[in-house]
Amino acid sequence: MPAYMLFIREDPIRDPAAIEDYNRRSPSTLEGHAMKPLAYGGSIETVEGEAPDAVVLVEFPTMAEAKDWYFSPAYQAAREYRLKGADYRVMFLEGFQP
Repeated sequence: MPAYMLFIREDPIRDPAAIEDYNRRSPSTLEGHAMKPLAYGGSIETVEGEAPDAVVLVEFPTMAEAKDWYFSPAYQAAREYRLKGADYRVMFLEGFQP
């Protein structure tokens, strides 16, 4: 069953250099992980609630694979730069198959 990760940046980037470091480091964390980006950097039209600054949605084949990537030492090291650069909410979403 597919699983999704949703990254919601709440406010504008506060440390562009840290986000640059994150963007440089994070691609190498995907080696050996099947991640499919579904939405990244596109326009956002908020119809309810507060508008986020940015949203990223990615798909993994399973919840276990999503968690394996997120909690991997490689991603956790890159994540530190994302946390320095901006505030995010990040969540796992279990998909379904009709």
